[in-house]
Amino acid sequence: MSYLEAAERIAREAGIMIKSKLGTDFVTEEKSSAFDVVTEIDRASEQLIRERLAEVFPDHAFLGEEESFANEELLENRLERAKSEPFIWIVDPIDGTSNYVQGIPGFTVSIALACNGEIMVGVIYDPSRDDMYSAEKGKGATLNGKPIRVSQVETLGQSVVATGFPSKKKTRDAVMTSLQEIGPQCRTIRALGSAAQHLAFVASGKLAAFWEYGLNAWDIAAGVLIIEEAGGTVTDTLGNPYSLTVKHIVGTNGHIHDAMMQTLKPLGI
Repeated sequence: MSYLEAAERIAREAGIMIKSKLGTDFVTEEKSSAFDVVTEIDRASEQLIRERLAEVFPDHAFLGEEESFANEELLENRLERAKSEPFIWIVDPIDGTSNYVQGIPGFTVSIALACNGEIMVGVIYDPSRDDMYSAEKGKGATLNGKPIRVSQVETLGQSVVATGFPSKKKTRDAVMTSLQEIGPQCRTIRALGSAAQHLAFVASGKLAAFWEYGLNAWDIAAGVLIIEEAGGTVTDTLGNPYSLTVKHIVGTNGHIHDAMMQTLKPLGI
């Protein structure tokens, strides 16, 4: 079984489990703030994914969203070490937990494999639509097995773009500031509640761009590769190349990347 096949199979299994628990009486807790919630289903999904990956690749490392880090410094150190891991699976067991809690479609399972800091495999599974977005380094991107490409929109004025609202006040304020700058320039803006889904939508041409502040590798690693393999561009919000420690991200169809950067870069965030 290839790395991509394993990731797809496991993401689908987790997604089916997640969907089966919709509407049940699961436990929901706050994490870092009232804006940041976790459910027992998030933890069950992460445990399932961890166990399935260990069965197939017992020597590979694992980094999941629901791991506990006492502070940001410990998390930063872990992400820095991840850059030198020969094989590490980076997992968000439910991206879009607030959507999930409210019963709103738009929650995903995100699984990426990085080798020495380079993302080699990325899978985003949307169980509500049974959509599997996949990519393998150098082999293109697919949706349900069919090739996908980013949109060909060439101006910000023609573009539908998206952002999200982070759980921490500082980064949420940064999004609000950037909205005031980008909003008047684009056709319209969407906030769908899942960074991974936003990235998948850029890769498949549904959106022309996505930006957000305060994310982590598990939110975006898979989506970064899928966008790049679909012909798009991903950097941080200052224009630097993506790495596993990047938290502020811009992913676009490539054509409007410069326009997005001309707006975001002067904010200095």
